[in-house]
Amino acid sequence: MNTARAVLYSFTNPPFRPLKSLPDISCPKRPREALNFRVRLRTDQRCCIFRVSVRNLGRGETGKVYADVKSERYEILESVPESAKLEEDALDDVVLDRTVPWWEEFPKRWVIVILCFSAFLLCNMDRVNMSIAILPMSAEYNWNPATVGLVQSSFFWGYLLTQIAGGIWADKVGGKTVLGFGVIWWSIATILTPVAAKAGLPFLLVSRAFMGIGEGVAMPAMNNILSKWVPVSERSRSLALVYSGMYLGSVTGLAFSPFLIHQFGWPSVFYSFGSLGTVWFAAWLSKAHSSPLDDPQLRPAEKKLIFANSFSKEPVKTIPWGLILSKAPVWALIVSHFCHNWGTFILLTWMPTYYNQVLKFNLTESGLFCVLPWLTMAFSANLGGWIADTLVSKGLSVTTVRKIMQSIGFLGPAFFLTQLSHIDSPAMAVLCMACSQGTDAFSQSGLYSNHQDIAPRYSGVLLGLSNTAGVLAGVFGTAATGYILQHGKNSSLAFISCWQDN
Repeated sequence: MNTARAVLYSFTNPPFRPLKSLPDISCPKRPREALNFRVRLRTDQRCCIFRVSVRNLGRGETGKVYADVKSERYEILESVPESAKLEEDALDDVVLDRTVPWWEEFPKRWVIVILCFSAFLLCNMDRVNMSIAILPMSAEYNWNPATVGLVQSSFFWGYLLTQIAGGIWADKVGGKTVLGFGVIWWSIATILTPVAAKAGLPFLLVSRAFMGIGEGVAMPAMNNILSKWVPVSERSRSLALVYSGMYLGSVTGLAFSPFLIHQFGWPSVFYSFGSLGTVWFAAWLSKAHSSPLDDPQLRPAEKKLIFANSFSKEPVKTIPWGLILSKAPVWALIVSHFCHNWGTFILLTWMPTYYNQVLKFNLTESGLFCVLPWLTMAFSANLGGWIADTLVSKGLSVTTVRKIMQSIGFLGPAFFLTQLSHIDSPAMAVLCMACSQGTDAFSQSGLYSNHQDIAPRYSGVLLGLSNTAGVLAGVFGTAATGYILQHGKNSSLAFISCWQDN
């Protein structure tokens, strides 16, 4: 026996308006109460009985006609008038009733991805605003380049502390709790930055370190939650989208910070950006779950897709440190992450200063031209993710795909950054920066996707390990750049960045 429910009519004003060539069963007025009747359809082997109900949806001049259809084999003893027979394709255009709005049918795993994307958007907005605000701040407080480098690098002190701890925490209690904590923590620290700066340099350094503590747990927590929600066939695209949130966050922060500073003063940047975290946190609490197992509203079809050929989604209870640290691929990730972040963090924190002091752009121009490399990264990251997932789907091994993507992510920036040392044109310098960052974004489908490939159950811890090395590169590279700029020539920025390919 087969049963189904279909919409025969959907009307907005009386009389009923049929969808296509269906039997004329319209009535002259919109029914105010339920109207029920039966329609019998005959074929050579089956007789189908439609139990039809007409009801007003309670939305003014709207309503629908539903048919509950039940068919079963039985012997036909009486003839059926020709007028009651339908052509074979008479019901081809009947639309099945959707009881759930389309936005609730949107894949839940991609809701999680979009929320993580939004968190990383805020992450870099709150991080890069200092690279613009540091220019009027250094003028107001009379800071030299070494002090500016110290302020810029203080963020990484806290960021370094919570990489491994955030990974362990996320793997044990779930990514939802850890990422939610991180966003609220760094948002509060961002809002308090102007207060700390007015109190004195030590307070500002502590405030920036506290902000780093919150942002330090974000990447391990995100990696943990996506390793549970996203199947391998969508891994590169999902991670590329999330990390492109960081690049678009840089674009947003660098684009809006000069405007806010000119209109309302440099403290407004920290107040406005930091307050956005509370809006994200409310959405995160209502929509996110650490694992598909925790989501009671996840549809069976999507759950089956997520769990197909996957590892256990249960939280981790113990971390096999000896086994993890004994594997060569783990150390390859750690070294790659250090080299990648050496160039990336220097560009993130010092690019506006480079444009202002070397290329002689003003504050607004520095912010606007800084947007171009990060906008290029947002596009390239998603392009790289699509290419990587396509290659995997065509049968190329995941390992080979990761190596191809990472080779582009290293060799491209190495080439373009070396050109900065002998380029005098501001336009060419901006172009080299954009091309460098654009090719760098292919790393999102390389080393940044590889944590989930080689250790999906411990992806949070593994990312914490490799990113700790990356943060060390950020700490030493950012501080060293400020020292060299004070004692050397400004073009040293290009040479330091070229260490990315080492």
